[in-house]
Amino acid sequence: MEPIRYFNRYTGTLETEQVYGEGFLRWSYGNPLGAISLNAFVKRPFFSKWYGRRMDEPKSASRVAPFIAQYGLDPADFADAPSSYRSFNEFFYRKLKPEARPIDADASSVVFPADGRHLGFECASAIEGVFVKGQKFDLAALLGDRELAARYADGALVLSRLCPVDYHRFHFPAAGIPGETRLIEGPLFSVNPIALRQRLAYLWTNKRTITELKTERFGTVLCLEIGATCVGTIRQTFTPGQPVAKGAEKGYFAFGGSSTITLFEPGAIRLEPDLVENTRQQIELYATIGSRMGQSA
Repeated sequence: MEPIRYFNRYTGTLETEQVYGEGFLRWSYGNPLGAISLNAFVKRPFFSKWYGRRMDEPKSASRVAPFIAQYGLDPADFADAPSSYRSFNEFFYRKLKPEARPIDADASSVVFPADGRHLGFECASAIEGVFVKGQKFDLAALLGDRELAARYADGALVLSRLCPVDYHRFHFPAAGIPGETRLIEGPLFSVNPIALRQRLAYLWTNKRTITELKTERFGTVLCLEIGATCVGTIRQTFTPGQPVAKGAEKGYFAFGGSSTITLFEPGAIRLEPDLVENTRQQIELYATIGSRMGQSA
């Protein structure tokens, strides 16, 4: 299988992703025997809960220093010292210093809700051929609500994919008032491109959460979090009904790779040109939380 390539907004270059657990992923999603294991065990919540418990054990803290070294993370960005984490999971959903992720100050902008590799589509109902030809996006299945899907069908959609090496807290893309979070239960397939090339539908069948964010400038924005293999926990840390600032923390994922999806009403925003252009070429754009995703139309 071909490597996973993405465009780094900050270096201006195409880079190759270091995939955590790549051998297991390629076996699970590309080998007939792996597919049997995938459907019997790996996709099921109990597998992710079992692995999550292992990452909560005190002895898992010994994985932190080798992980930082292998993936070139910068401890200067961490809110706490690497030695302070009592488990690998505690390190995984670590907080960062505010200055490590400055929030774009322009009142007309919306920002990426998470560190990761992003795809941006100007019309949610016209998404097809993502990662491989022939795959169409099912917005009604994603939202579990046909009326809501019709309302956002012609709006912009941004898919943000977090790798295990990324900062795993997610944030609000704009200021506003968030409502209650709705949970849709489902299995926990991987959301890495290795898996999504096989079946994009993992995005709208996996366990996911949906929160409506009412804003003054951008209408009502839908903020979704998608669970994945070894991500049994999607934890919200905000208070429904309380105003939030742009870039304020919304919640975090426990261990594993995962995704967020941000949906806008038709005509609410214009996505950033580098996001749109790279997406047209089927290339994800790497950018961090607080970096500009688009601006009011």
